[in-house]
Amino acid sequence: MLAHRLGEYARRRDVLVLALPSGGVPIAEAVGRTLQLPFDVFLVRQLGVPGQEELAFGAIASGGVQMLNSGIVEAHGLTGPAIAEVAQREKRELARCERVYRGSRPLPALRGRTVILVDDGIAKAAGVCAALIALRHLGVATLVVAAPVIDPETHAALQGAVDRIFAVLIPGDFSRVDDWYEDFTPTTDEAAGVLLGGSPVFS
Repeated sequence: MLAHRLGEYARRRDVLVLALPSGGVPIAEAVGRTLQLPFDVFLVRQLGVPGQEELAFGAIASGGVQMLNSGIVEAHGLTGPAIAEVAQREKRELARCERVYRGSRPLPALRGRTVILVDDGIAKAAGVCAALIALRHLGVATLVVAAPVIDPETHAALQGAVDRIFAVLIPGDFSRVDDWYEDFTPTTDEAAGVLLGGSPVFS
């Protein structure tokens, strides 16, 4: 159903489908296969304030992108060494995930392309917004967000951050993404790596 809504992008040579792991990978694979578009994965790791890891002071992403929120950095008195320690830890995890999902394949060329960023559902905007900022930094020309189900408040919040947004459902009684699936079995890193068609190295 999501691929049907994205039908205008089918077989376009400038379009690439990127999944947010790991749940977005099987959705992106189905969209790519249906629309005859290449698909890959885009990885983002948020940088959490020490002791308050749920509060992100920045993010790193595929393609060597690192972003910092100067307001949060200053408000929490984060020093250069503290930022570097968190960033290095998350870079190691990002590198591990890159090996699992992509094997030895490099990140596809993104500059000037239309990217459809896909997830299995979007409850909050934070992770998606970090990916969108990173993709803009990498020179993506047109950003499209697509998911089977999106929280209505998040859908509204994303409107100004993307060129277009597609969903199968934007339910007024949204609570959790998995409420809208008959089967929400988690997608493992290994299964995602197989779907991506690389030669993943599991660690």
